[in-house]
Amino acid sequence: MPRTTTCSFTNDRDEQLSGRVEHPDGPTLATAVFAHCFTCSKDLRAARRVSRALADRGIAVLSYDFAGLGSSEGDFAATTFSSDVDDLVAAARHLTDTMQPPSLLVGHSLGGAAVLMAAARLPGIEAVATIGAPADVSHVRHLFDDVETIRADGQATVSLAGRPFTISAAFVNDLTEHHLTETVRSLDVALLFLHAPMDDTVGVDNARRLFEAARHPKSFVSLADADHLLRDEADASYVAEVIASWAGRYLPAVPSLGAAVQPSRPPGTYDDDTTSARTAAGLTTEISTRGFRLLADEPSSVGGGETGPTPYDYLAAALASCTSMTLRMYADREGLPLEAVATEVRYDRVHADDCATCEHTEGRIERFTRTVTLDGELDPVARTRLLAIADRCPVHRTLSGQIEIHTRAGGSD
Repeated sequence: MPRTTTCSFTNDRDEQLSGRVEHPDGPTLATAVFAHCFTCSKDLRAARRVSRALADRGIAVLSYDFAGLGSSEGDFAATTFSSDVDDLVAAARHLTDTMQPPSLLVGHSLGGAAVLMAAARLPGIEAVATIGAPADVSHVRHLFDDVETIRADGQATVSLAGRPFTISAAFVNDLTEHHLTETVRSLDVALLFLHAPMDDTVGVDNARRLFEAARHPKSFVSLADADHLLRDEADASYVAEVIASWAGRYLPAVPSLGAAVQPSRPPGTYDDDTTSARTAAGLTTEISTRGFRLLADEPSSVGGGETGPTPYDYLAAALASCTSMTLRMYADREGLPLEAVATEVRYDRVHADDCATCEHTEGRIERFTRTVTLDGELDPVARTRLLAIADRCPVHRTLSGQIEIHTRAGGSD
């Protein structure tokens, strides 16, 4: 289980900011910063769930309270969006000094806008994920009843989520100085935008504008009927799992597939050979097989969120892994000096007329092209024999054999 520690660090205005770090149980493969929503704190349930899910995959996460909020020092009335971005940079600096430079930023609502702006100032960032983020930081002005009164009087007390906050004219004026979509357009990092279509605080059209402005690789995940603060535990858990699995694809130190695989039972007790898949909103699909949990998805070009491999990616992975395992076992049994075997599989569809090397002579062909690389002091006879054994791996024989698929309604006998 991840462990939690508290910390504090100083921002550029000599204010002590209160933070919390979720540490992985094992080695720290990467670090991240989580920025909370406007007037929220690091103790928001969604922030804790996302942080713990990332820690489960080897990513240490620093969550902290912006100046003037939560347990941090400072006067909220004296803060601006610019100062919030400065606080983010200070948080990244703290991670760099105490652990390692962050490679991932995650932000909720206005915190999402802040991490996008901060990413432009932090060269080590590889990936940024936002939850319900606005496409224009001046969007928050709709929360204030009378912006002109704030400007005329210098500040005013407003009620936000049932709590009073003093909003300054400097805060309101600073909002107009930032052009978020232009910044997003210039970012050379992987981007994930999560947004609920029914979000009545920050409309989902904001996600569309951010997505259209962003470069590839970029992904969008719909949060179905979730609310802006992710009050429902299931929604918060879903967001945590999606971000954690997606991040592993873009952080070099975190294995992409391994990051999405989590045993839910102790090793050696995987006695249930049933594989199940569940798809709710969007195409992101949760898979459970022999006690392990994985994600499958589709490319954004066909409406997916790119949060995991496609079903055909998994099929190719099954053939590749089975081939390598089979050759490893054969070489060990025969005493062959095979040091390592690497198998690459590519899948495509071709018509028989366009494939001179295919056995089938008509119709469409589902083709797997397998490349096997053998390392070791192997003579030509041994190499030829091992390549022949590749065709005897169980998955190869299943795919090329007689297959029947029977479908029945769930719950029936």
